[in-house]
Amino acid sequence: MKIVDVCEFYSPTGGGVRRYINQKLEFAPRFGHDLTIIAPGTESRREEVKGGTIIWIKSPQLPFDANYRMFWRARDVWRVLDELKPDLVEGSSPWRGGWLTARWHSRVPKAFFMHMDPVSVYPQTFLGNLLGEERVDRMFGWFWTYLNRLNNFYDAAIVTNPAMAQRFGKFGLKNIEVAPFGVEREKFSPLFADPAMRRDMLRACGLDEDATLLIAVGRHHPEKRLNVVIDAVTRAQPHRKIGLYIVGNGLIRKSVEKWARRARHVFVAGQINDQARLARVIASADALIHGSAAETFGLVLAEALCSGTPVIVPDVGASATFAGPGYAETYRPGDAADAAAAILALVAGDRAAQARAALAAADARVNNVEQHFQTLFGIYERIVAERSSR
Repeated sequence: MKIVDVCEFYSPTGGGVRRYINQKLEFAPRFGHDLTIIAPGTESRREEVKGGTIIWIKSPQLPFDANYRMFWRARDVWRVLDELKPDLVEGSSPWRGGWLTARWHSRVPKAFFMHMDPVSVYPQTFLGNLLGEERVDRMFGWFWTYLNRLNNFYDAAIVTNPAMAQRFGKFGLKNIEVAPFGVEREKFSPLFADPAMRRDMLRACGLDEDATLLIAVGRHHPEKRLNVVIDAVTRAQPHRKIGLYIVGNGLIRKSVEKWARRARHVFVAGQINDQARLARVIASADALIHGSAAETFGLVLAEALCSGTPVIVPDVGASATFAGPGYAETYRPGDAADAAAAILALVAGDRAAQARAALAAADARVNNVEQHFQTLFGIYERIVAERSSR
């Protein structure tokens, strides 16, 4: 089957989407599929890569993030789709890219991949604690109407977590299919725990090795609520020696560094691009604390469980699906006091027992990468077959 992914969020300097698309390019041929990615770039060109092809279309840069660009002229995208003649086309943006894919004139089956929940990312992050989650969702009813209009052009809407299927379904999206993301299980393990690295991370936080080491991993963006995470650790510190080691980079890096300077025993490490090193960091921590209630899957949480590392997560959305007894504590999103209580409850537990419980949860809940693509491509094959039969 010939699949074309019109991927507006793919960038050579991007993060999670880039890694995911590279995995898709790797696995598509294994399942007998020909995959082409159409992405916005600095110039129009064709690039042959392992597993498929990337066709870059010259597009303007996003004003608020220099890493990304946005499709502009519809005819540029449609011309490439006409030339490729795919059996299925995937749109993976609720913005310009999604509409260009939806309105391509062909009757070829279309799948809408939901990489994000814009209402959770922005309005809920900024207004949820003030107005309440349900009220914010109602205020943005116009967006759900907009998203439903877009979704109606597609044969299926793909989400990666059952919690997101429930959320989007509540607002009227149809034909929702769940294809949970997978983790490269062999690259994340408690075997990678490194006592020397743990000491170094605690030393960077200004603490000795008898302290508790928490880590936060993710891009520096308002939705990750790193200010809440730092505040929660600060509130917990009078009761226990705790250091927070923050991994990542992004839009609000300077703000994160400012919050860290105002706090005690918080270190901003920056981006770790070496996956083996990141796996050691995660496995060496006493727990991972996560601030985002807007995840559509929660990849770093899955990686933490595979590393035997317990987690502290918001009690709503996709993040909450990774919580369970014996290895996790939850808190109200955006509530630093509640998060501090969750921290203290978790670190009071037995670390070895928590590691065993986290690994058992990973075995029960976390797919590997091959399982994800087996599910995804199976959905696509069914969509094509159903359209053909009609």
